Amino acid sequence: QVQLVESGGGLVQAGGSLRLSCAASRSTFSINTVGWYRQAPGKQRELVAQITSGGSIHYADSVKGRFTISRDNAKNVVYLQMNSLEPEDTATYYCRAQSEWGTNWGQGTQVTVSS
Repeated sequence: QVQLVESGGGLVQAGGSLRLSCAASRSTFSINTVGWYRQAPGKQRELVAQITSGGSIHYADSVKGRFTISRDNAKNVVYLQMNSLEPEDTATYYCRAQSEWGTNWGQGTQVTVSS
C-alpha cells in the first residue's frame, strides 16, 4: 500500500492562499494517479484536482483558475496550491493515490476560509 500524509491546512480569510502537501511513502513515479478530494460537513466527498504519472491534470469546475496541482517526484510529494479562497472551499481535504498497490487515502487536513 501507499501511505499518504497531508499537511498545510489551516484558517485563512477569503481571498487568501494555502498550499497543501501530500507526502507519499512510495515514489510518486510508481503512483498512477494522485487526487485531492474534499468533504464539507453534510456533503459528499468530491474530487478537486488530480494528476497522473503522465502529467495529465484535471480540475473540478469550481476550482479552475484558482487551484493548481503539481508533483515533485524527487520528494514524493503532490501539492495543491489554492489561491483566491472562498468560504465555500471550507472542507477537509484528502489525498488519494491509485497505484498497483490499490487505492489509498490520507487522513485529511482541515481548510477553513472565513468571510
